[in-house]
Amino acid sequence: MMTIPDSDKIYTYSDYLNFPENERWEIIDGVPYMLSAPSWEHQAISGELYAQLHSQLKAVRSSCMVFASPFDLRLPYKNEKDENTTFVSQPDILIICNKTGLKGTGFYGVPIFIIEISSPSTVKIDKTKKLDKYEKSGVKEYWIVEPESKTVSVFVLHPDYKIYGKPEYYFENDKIRLKSLENVEIDLDVVFDSVK
Repeated sequence: MMTIPDSDKIYTYSDYLNFPENERWEIIDGVPYMLSAPSWEHQAISGELYAQLHSQLKAVRSSCMVFASPFDLRLPYKNEKDENTTFVSQPDILIICNKTGLKGTGFYGVPIFIIEISSPSTVKIDKTKKLDKYEKSGVKEYWIVEPESKTVSVFVLHPDYKIYGKPEYYFENDKIRLKSLENVEIDLDVVFDSVK
């Protein structure tokens, strides 16, 4: 990830819409970060996660929808209008159950579930800035997938305190039942088998 040198300006979604179309960016707390192209392993894991989630949501006739990057998620903060939001991310996978915020190239609002597939260049931001923003915004469940170690850290929002509890850790041969949705489970053996 690379930032724009002009560190004094606070960037918003309005600025983001004017960034070059052939480049991928995120804005975190008003700071733009340029995204590099994901590895094939990243894409294989993302594809398998998406496939499992999509098929299960369809099987249980859920009204929720799963999306994969590229997808512009704009998280509102203190009732910011869409164009003024200072947080625009490209989560690898997300699930939305309130479709009213869907417009254009993404969603303005709070998803119930987000997965970030970390790489060496994104792991720090995934575990700090994004974790903090997703927690404060009210994302019910956040997973950080680490392909190299074949582990998944699961953060679940405590319903009373509105903070993430201690993460649960899952490994290559585990199955993870989503906490934010009933009857949905991910088989990590199949997910990580895609990169063997």
